[in-house]
Amino acid sequence: MNVLGIVIFSATMGKTKPDNPYGLLLGKMGERGAPLVNVCQCINECVMKIINAAMWYFPFGIVFLVAGKILDMHDPAHLGEKLGMYFITVLSGLFVHGLILLPLFYYFFTRKNPFPYIRGLLQALVIALATSSSSATLPITMKCLLENCGVDRQIARFVLPVGATINMDGTALYEAVAAIFIAQVNEYDLDFGQLVTISITATAASIGAAGIPQAGLVTMVIVLTSVGLPPADISLIVAIDWVLDRFRTMINVLGDALAAGIMAHLCRKDFEKAETTPAPTATPDANNGGGPNRRDTVISFGNQSVAMSDAPLITHRCDYVFEVDGENVLERPVACYNLCHV
Repeated sequence: MNVLGIVIFSATMGKTKPDNPYGLLLGKMGERGAPLVNVCQCINECVMKIINAAMWYFPFGIVFLVAGKILDMHDPAHLGEKLGMYFITVLSGLFVHGLILLPLFYYFFTRKNPFPYIRGLLQALVIALATSSSSATLPITMKCLLENCGVDRQIARFVLPVGATINMDGTALYEAVAAIFIAQVNEYDLDFGQLVTISITATAASIGAAGIPQAGLVTMVIVLTSVGLPPADISLIVAIDWVLDRFRTMINVLGDALAAGIMAHLCRKDFEKAETTPAPTATPDANNGGGPNRRDTVISFGNQSVAMSDAPLITHRCDYVFEVDGENVLERPVACYNLCHV
């Protein structure tokens, strides 16, 4: 089965929306594509219910998969050594990518020290390590970018959801190393062309991976079938995948956050122009000299009242807006956003 072709076809046909930003065709068809979109959504809900039910039996399945594979081996101790080397190789690759390559990219575009920026992301990285899900870490990542790293809210709200969906660099690295490991276990020699195929396929397959725990095992089938390796050998790495999944999720979150920082630096001039553009001022009525029909808006910050044009962009829960319409004064609280609902 051509799984890679199915992924590319689905990404091309998919409806364009926040959780699927790379769909091309159905999003442009409007109401004509709505029936097909509804069918796909129903199928997706049914499949997710089946997967949720199967997850309860997943630990027992892992035990029997690993036990069956061990019984088929002639030298389990030798395979254990190979698994240990595979584990160390994946961790080494992830740390080199996360602590050297990604900071170098950040420094190349921004000319700033990346490590103070990364220090502000420690809370998000710890949550990623604990949850193994870049989607579950998304609110904390956004909070760290806004409060600790000084990234503009518009940049963070655009880059992070897109990155949590398609930027899976840690998953791509893991899948490439896992495919090479399975080839070595089966004594299958890979030439240079097959190594390039594995790298490209792992990158493309990681785009289709969901931001949930151990989603890389599903897309691993695409990588293995691209070079003719048996997908059944995925059971070799299932036993230690839950540990590696946590570290590659950290790299995925770190890549999303650094990409947001780079975008914020490249777009800083555009936001400076938007902030320095003078807002249109209301002119008083010429007939009554700004009498009963005059309308003005001020914001109260504790004991201080300032005009709306002089108010800061970020308000607090204790701030209130007073609207003056003639002799009437209306009081209402300002809008406060909960990061968990972004």
